[in-house]
Amino acid sequence: MKVLYIASGIRVPGAFGGAIHTTEVAQGLAQLGVEMHVVTRPAQGQRRKPWQLPKRQTGSITWYEADLPKPLSLLGYPAIARLVRELQPDAVMERYYNFAGAGILAAARQKIPTLLEVNALIVDPPQVRKRQLDDALSWLLPGSSGPMRRWAAWQCRHSSKIVTPLHTTVPPEIERSRIVELPWGANVQAFSSQTKPPAQPVFVFLGSFRHWHGVTDFIQAAIRLIQQGSTAKFLLIGSGPEQAEAQRLAAPYAEHFEWAGAVAHERVPGLLAQASVGVAPFNPVRHPALQAAGFFWSPLKIYEYMAAGLPVVTANIPPLDTIIRPQQEGGLFEAGNIADLARVMQAVANDPQRQQWGQNARQRVVEHYSWEQHCQALKQILQTMITQR
Repeated sequence: MKVLYIASGIRVPGAFGGAIHTTEVAQGLAQLGVEMHVVTRPAQGQRRKPWQLPKRQTGSITWYEADLPKPLSLLGYPAIARLVRELQPDAVMERYYNFAGAGILAAARQKIPTLLEVNALIVDPPQVRKRQLDDALSWLLPGSSGPMRRWAAWQCRHSSKIVTPLHTTVPPEIERSRIVELPWGANVQAFSSQTKPPAQPVFVFLGSFRHWHGVTDFIQAAIRLIQQGSTAKFLLIGSGPEQAEAQRLAAPYAEHFEWAGAVAHERVPGLLAQASVGVAPFNPVRHPALQAAGFFWSPLKIYEYMAAGLPVVTANIPPLDTIIRPQQEGGLFEAGNIADLARVMQAVANDPQRQQWGQNARQRVVEHYSWEQHCQALKQILQTMITQR
């Protein structure tokens, strides 16, 4: 089976979720015997001619680099169409975002089966600026929705299958039989359970410093614990728009905080091995799309905490409350409630079963939420699409 996988908005290699997802899917399918050809953006700081697709080989995967800003991605259609004609893949996969779709279009014109990966809400809520701009452009075709919404719906209708963590990301007018719900995972081989937990509690926050990830909620909960006499340490791995505010809040208690910064993904297992409890304080109240469609983000940080053998504290919202079960793999708090977050963090850290919960978490992610299982499911979907062509 030969697959062309287009993630033209994602810089690879990279340390953020999209880059990890793209890399793990490409590598996982290749390990299952799929001939993988992958289109991404070049790594940060590298420049390429936008009308070319220079390639490189890593193991059995061929990578192509499309150097176009996200809003101009469709200008790369001629190069993508040329690549589809040259490769004649059995299927084309494309990672959805607003200005993508060159792969779905090229494959549809050549009658090649397509799989659309959707990891975010396709139609933004009305209060989002991008949606407002799109609605304002609906005058281009009176009586219709905006051009971005029409283009998104076209991609969905012309995809053989749609893979997404939560079906509500896909517009309701698209038939549900087209959709397969499939969570992300963790590379369970890259992580291992702790053999010797740290003597004093170390709480870790891993991920993007964005408001809905709850990084400042984590800091404020940490400060509550410190003011109550806790000697715990708080490790933060990542960066983002809220970093300055997070560091400002933590400054009076600097001796309790360690800032690892944005690190290469291969360093994450070693850093998590220094921790006692993984904290994922998601706050969907601060994210209009999550409010509209439910928590559709597949929580990579939670899966990686679990793979590292850490008990996890996260928000008591679906589907997070089905991944982490109280007093089995960790604890749940009321989303957005700083006092409750601090309470649950302290309770998990102090519980004599904490290490057992971490082992339970490791076993659960191995059995249900690994990238290997994700890719096995993807391969089965691709095989079915190709057979039914």
